[in-house]
Amino acid sequence: MTSGTLRVGVVGAGIMAKGNATMLASHPAVRLAGVASRTVDGARRFAEEAGGLPVYDDYEQLIGSGDIDAVVVTTPDDVHADITVAAAKAGLHVLVEKPFTTTVEDADRAVAAIRAAGVVAMCLFNHRWVPAYAQAKELRGTLGDAVVGYARKNDTIDVPTSMIGPWSARTTCAWFLSSHDIDLMTWLIGAPVVEVFATARTGFLHSKGFDTPDAVQIQARYAGGAVATFESAWIYPSTFPTVVDSYVTLACERGVMQVDRQKENVVVATEEAYSYPRNMLQRIQHGVPAGAYRDAVHHFVDCALTGTEPLISIESSRDVTAVLAAAHESIRTRTPQPVRALGAA
Repeated sequence: MTSGTLRVGVVGAGIMAKGNATMLASHPAVRLAGVASRTVDGARRFAEEAGGLPVYDDYEQLIGSGDIDAVVVTTPDDVHADITVAAAKAGLHVLVEKPFTTTVEDADRAVAAIRAAGVVAMCLFNHRWVPAYAQAKELRGTLGDAVVGYARKNDTIDVPTSMIGPWSARTTCAWFLSSHDIDLMTWLIGAPVVEVFATARTGFLHSKGFDTPDAVQIQARYAGGAVATFESAWIYPSTFPTVVDSYVTLACERGVMQVDRQKENVVVATEEAYSYPRNMLQRIQHGVPAGAYRDAVHHFVDCALTGTEPLISIESSRDVTAVLAAAHESIRTRTPQPVRALGAA
């Protein structure tokens, strides 16, 4: 870092890369310093749109350039780990899109590399900055021990078939959606998940040529006795008024909290559709990027500049991976599965 500026390289050139770049560029101490993607044409288009960034042939070249202080990893879910490990070993700070990784082994080696290097790293579970969830966390202490939680995050079919398209077969709706809710619920409950049982429904997306489940449901048991259900699906019709149907509730011994994010204060009716425009995560407010996504990205930048540990520890993000890995093993075996704790054999 020079003169209080964080030079950030972007790995990936898709939708999430553009979103991260916009939020990073809105921080006064950030300078976007390069992009690398396995699709070189995509990287070049991204670089032009971002104001003429240097384009690197691959992430290794970007990491080894000496021209960056941090990387943001926005690649498909299953290739986060190698990039994260390489960046940490090079002494670079790392912001990685959720989920952290898609295997426990990858998560553990990423955590080990990050802690050995002493760099700042954070998985972008940006929902912790949504005002309603942040307020729920503040109120949580007044409600007593957690008893039962439920969270759903269901997408329209455009997400697996168009938005992520070709690599939807390399992930599932649970990795893509429930990762957010597992992080949130575990944060609210304040205890780790120790066992899961999960089921999946497959067929509709397969019939359209996409090798990924239609829906997944996960039953989770927490240390201390609380239980929670996580529902994810991405087969809602494209006519649904929001891309995401998102709802979280947690019942405790002295009260219950509910957060329904389908409607975010604005309703719009036109001749074509009736909709609830999303505004909590990303929005442009008076010409300036705003929302939980920006707040989370700026939090990472501030931590990288000061050496402060982020609100979201890399170990907690590793644990989300462990829960989801156990859930997918449960789907495969049709049996309950323990969640592997960090450091367990």
